[in-house]
Amino acid sequence: MLNGLKIIKFTRPELMAHGIASASQLGPLLERASVVAIGPGIGQSDWAQGLFGRVLETRLPLVVDADALNLLARDPCRRADWIITPHPGEAARLLDCSTAEVQADRLRAAQALQARFDGIAVLKGCGTVIADGGGPPALCSQGNPGMASGGTGDVLCGAIAGLRAQGLDAALAARLGVCLHAAAGDACAVEGERGMLASDLIAGMRRFANP
Repeated sequence: MLNGLKIIKFTRPELMAHGIASASQLGPLLERASVVAIGPGIGQSDWAQGLFGRVLETRLPLVVDADALNLLARDPCRRADWIITPHPGEAARLLDCSTAEVQADRLRAAQALQARFDGIAVLKGCGTVIADGGGPPALCSQGNPGMASGGTGDVLCGAIAGLRAQGLDAALAARLGVCLHAAAGDACAVEGERGMLASDLIAGMRRFANP
């Protein structure tokens, strides 16, 4: 763990990292947080389950992605102040259906996710759908196949959490995060969709967020 933190600090000095051996160590960090994004890279071990459970005990706004969604599928619960961001496979596990069923009617699947888990559901994929329970789902028409690579969804999770931390309400943070993410992906695709990496999106997102 310590060696991993040293590598992170060496390669990306702007990142602030803190090693956690057990969920009991999260308390002081959560007291300083205004939003929690959880899931990317966490895995599905007992350690991960403990961290997720501890985060669920807080009243902090949450953005739940990746393996935290798989943990949620094992032990479902509802929460009004979170944003869940599944891709179709994760959505299928959350809804106890097949990925094909999710893809056959993405609007309905996003609404079903929101109805089952409350909060806001962002169903990623070709035509990302955002359902908040307050009206018809929102549909993002931007984005491209080059974004279907590892880590791209993690960038979206971080973008939404960052906007939430800046004071945007959950619905606006979800919509704006999706739009910024997709626009940055399309800007990258001008040079070709093949070989796009998650980190390629960062510069575009910064540019679009600061017009």
